[in-house]
Amino acid sequence: MKKYNVAVAGATGNVGREIVRILQERDFPIHELHLLASERSAGTTMTFRDRDLVVKDLSKFDFQGVHVGLFSPGASVSSRFAPLAAQAGCVVVDNTSFFRMDPDVPLVVPEVNPQAIAQYSKKGIIANPNCSTIQMVVALKPIHDAATIRRVVVATYQAVSGAGKEAMDELFEQTRSTYIPGKTIAPKKFAKEISFNVIPHIDQFLDNGYTKEEMKMVNETKKILDPAIQVAPTTVRVPVFNGHSEAVTIETEKKLTAAEARKLLAQAPGIEVLDDPATLAYATPRQASGKDATYVSRIREDVSCDNGLQMWIVSDNLRKGAALNAVQIAEVLIRQYL
Repeated sequence: MKKYNVAVAGATGNVGREIVRILQERDFPIHELHLLASERSAGTTMTFRDRDLVVKDLSKFDFQGVHVGLFSPGASVSSRFAPLAAQAGCVVVDNTSFFRMDPDVPLVVPEVNPQAIAQYSKKGIIANPNCSTIQMVVALKPIHDAATIRRVVVATYQAVSGAGKEAMDELFEQTRSTYIPGKTIAPKKFAKEISFNVIPHIDQFLDNGYTKEEMKMVNETKKILDPAIQVAPTTVRVPVFNGHSEAVTIETEKKLTAAEARKLLAQAPGIEVLDDPATLAYATPRQASGKDATYVSRIREDVSCDNGLQMWIVSDNLRKGAALNAVQIAEVLIRQYL
């Protein structure tokens, strides 16, 4: 089997560490693995396949000879270094928001639009969608193929791991301080206290009243699945460490029963249907954490709409919502294009 030189940029972050773990779990055919991060993290070590690898400074790294770059260093860093890597012949799979809406950069979820990967040659970059978009479009795809989705209304329940390690630490410290009389931990990563609370605010507010996170779901769904689909999102941060959940209402052109939808979803790639109210079988973030599947539960017909369905979608936002999707893109890339 041919082996490839791979670089992981942002290797010491939450998503970067997950990428390294998944490359090992899925036995990605690697000849050399380069772990890259900021100057501050350079010199530290990470373990891969029982070897300690030294993290290198991204700003000083030469991408000549690297076949695939898996990037998750932050949008501003990717904006600078992803094109440099691509110019050196490295195909970049970028997990940040910077390139997602670039018309010359494919935005890919392998279970949904793997054919778009072929467009990588335009700029040498493939974009990984937003975590909340990925799990939703995985579940929408079989429904759209069968009945054509007109409109989606979604409320997300997003874990703090999506905002990084400091956000996870903030939830932990605020929760712990509740049990220490007189001690409080002021919010830093979030606008308001996250412990024992929900915050209907992720990313910046825009002039239309939506947040950037919400508009990502609107625009990315159209680019990945179908520009005709209308999406109305509300994104909410919840005091959960890992695993995003979504309550989704779908209106279709053709009537689908809940039983028909359940069968379609059960047969679709990347989905595990967990839906039996009689036995309380439904997915939760703790069940999904550490798993590859996108879980779909609470599949039912919308009592307010003739051609409506409702469902509950849960996935590990660091895996399928980020690292796993990027590695899956790379797997298709090397199998079909490199």
